[in-house]
Amino acid sequence: MEKLYEKNGNILYILNVLRKYSDEDHMLSAKEIKNIINENYNVEVDERTIRRNINLLIEKFDYDISTRKDNNKGYYLLRDPDTDFEVGEIRTIMDTISFATYITPKISRNIINKCLNMLNIYEEEKFNNYKVYSDNVKTSNIAVIKNMEDINEAIYNKKKITFNYNKYYLDSNKLSNIVVDTVVVSPYAIFYTNQEFYLIALKEGNDKLYSYRIDRISSLKVLKKDISNRIKANDVKEFMDSSVSMFAGNPINITVRCHVSLLDNVVDLFGKKLDFKTIDKDIFKVTLNVNKEGFKYWVLRNIEKVDVVEPFSLKQEIKEILIKKTK
Repeated sequence: MEKLYEKNGNILYILNVLRKYSDEDHMLSAKEIKNIINENYNVEVDERTIRRNINLLIEKFDYDISTRKDNNKGYYLLRDPDTDFEVGEIRTIMDTISFATYITPKISRNIINKCLNMLNIYEEEKFNNYKVYSDNVKTSNIAVIKNMEDINEAIYNKKKITFNYNKYYLDSNKLSNIVVDTVVVSPYAIFYTNQEFYLIALKEGNDKLYSYRIDRISSLKVLKKDISNRIKANDVKEFMDSSVSMFAGNPINITVRCHVSLLDNVVDLFGKKLDFKTIDKDIFKVTLNVNKEGFKYWVLRNIEKVDVVEPFSLKQEIKEILIKKTK
């Protein structure tokens, strides 16, 4: 005798079969749907019930299901462009997570498996050999996702948070993680740059914004205290716009001459709304309003292709660093 919950679950069995086993190239007859349900769930559903429930899914629940009436072959479930990811979109998410350094390898694989579960069996088969290739550079902080959730909640509820901030430390040739600070902050935004997520916050007892790598945050707690109201949305935007590599500090005007091969990198890092001037076919000049410390390290990474014009003090700082490096 058929159990009541099995009878009531017929529509879900049918929907799951259509999701996992049908597409435009693999249309199913009512008989094939019946056989797959029996094989997967050990439940008998007659073909008339299958056809009736498919009509119910179409008419009452607005599922986009192609039928024999449409295609003269069988049933298959079409993707909803408003809610369902295309295969290329899922691949993009998987690759982004695979190479993301801010989450652990285990979390990466869990998210990737969830992505694969959104595909039908024919699409999923194409990813059988998919691997996460960047395990060695990923964080070991398993709390990153939870930290993001808690920070987002604190920003929404306008509450302060407290946490430990960690950095790598080399002790007797052994790499370890140590707590370098325990802080209370007013959180205002989460910012993504250089493949890392940063928290933008006002540190308790300070009057300027700081950036904190979220993968270096541990023991985070949301407090009952309200955030400071001294910081406005425009202050946060200006901080993010002016911070290079998320080094905190006040922005200044800096003018540089760059080789044209750096143009894409300059636009990617600093945006399109800059004062560009062509010097010749190989060189352009640009003025930026950015954080000096962060920008100094960007110049040093690209020293053979960048020449600081102004301010002279920054030019001298870079020159002194290079002199020390050659000694």
